[in-house]
Amino acid sequence: MYENLAVVGATGAVGRLVQQLLVERDFPYKTIKFVASARSAGKPIEFKGKQHTIEELQPGVFDGVDLVIASTPDDVARDFVPGAVERGAVVVDESGYWRMDPKVPLVVPEVNPEAAFKHKGIISSPNCSTTQMVVAMKPLHDAGRITRVIVSTYQATSGAGVNGQEDLEEGTRAAQAGREYEYKAFAHPIAFNLIPQIGSLKHEGYTSEEMKMVWETHKIFDDDSIRVCPTCVRAAVSNCHSESILVETERTITAEEARRLFDEAEGITVIDDLAAGQYPMPINGDGKDDVFIGRIRQDLSCENGLTFWCVSDNLRKGAATNAVQIAELLVAGKS
Repeated sequence: MYENLAVVGATGAVGRLVQQLLVERDFPYKTIKFVASARSAGKPIEFKGKQHTIEELQPGVFDGVDLVIASTPDDVARDFVPGAVERGAVVVDESGYWRMDPKVPLVVPEVNPEAAFKHKGIISSPNCSTTQMVVAMKPLHDAGRITRVIVSTYQATSGAGVNGQEDLEEGTRAAQAGREYEYKAFAHPIAFNLIPQIGSLKHEGYTSEEMKMVWETHKIFDDDSIRVCPTCVRAAVSNCHSESILVETERTITAEEARRLFDEAEGITVIDDLAAGQYPMPINGDGKDDVFIGRIRQDLSCENGLTFWCVSDNLRKGAATNAVQIAELLVAGKS
């Protein structure tokens, strides 16, 4: 089972990274096919030294496929996923469309691996900003039960796709040269700037990106009582999201205990020596799969508060790596 693999969205940034990770992690498969839009269909693609032909995303392409790893826009996922499932495939979906469907598990393997085995053909991978936060929350939640989270994100332009990357690079060049630049991905200049809005207005002054962090956290931990207050900001950084996170727990967790819990947790690397100027930065996390944590300290404003800084590669752990890890769970048949 799960021997015949399809990568959907194979020509996109996350799809290309999925292919890289399949090689890096020596993912087991018998057959593999690469699927994209009609625009890319028929073009050659090289994988593990062999030439493949990109196939068009249409229902028949999933005949004989056991497992799909997909990264597509929401409307594309809405349209193609049910047909793939009807043909017997399990779809690990990176889009946002299925995440809050009550029949679809939302999975981060370091946090709730058991949920993956409750699927009915679809497993969702969370939003990138949620993923790194819940990985960081997990050891603290297990040790002292988190009751409240205040999180401010500093999100890289790679999260807005190719146009976001181009806006940062070309917009910066234009700003330095004193000329105008027409931004494609952002409503305001990102060069030498921060934009305190990611997504559309969604709920009582919160954006869609912020509400994803609330609702997805509740679903992943299966606990709607965790209070989450997010502020999501686009930063003039190419890759890797950073987050300032404050948690309140039922029992006091000291900074020393938190450091030990983070050190022992799967998927977390601690860099925490303020005196030596050692802490996570986007340049540390770029191209890596772990969630990096530092600046661990007691919150000065409440008794059971702990605050820390968190950095992760939003294209890898925030997207491609998490999806491949979910697929690995299914292949291994373990929780």
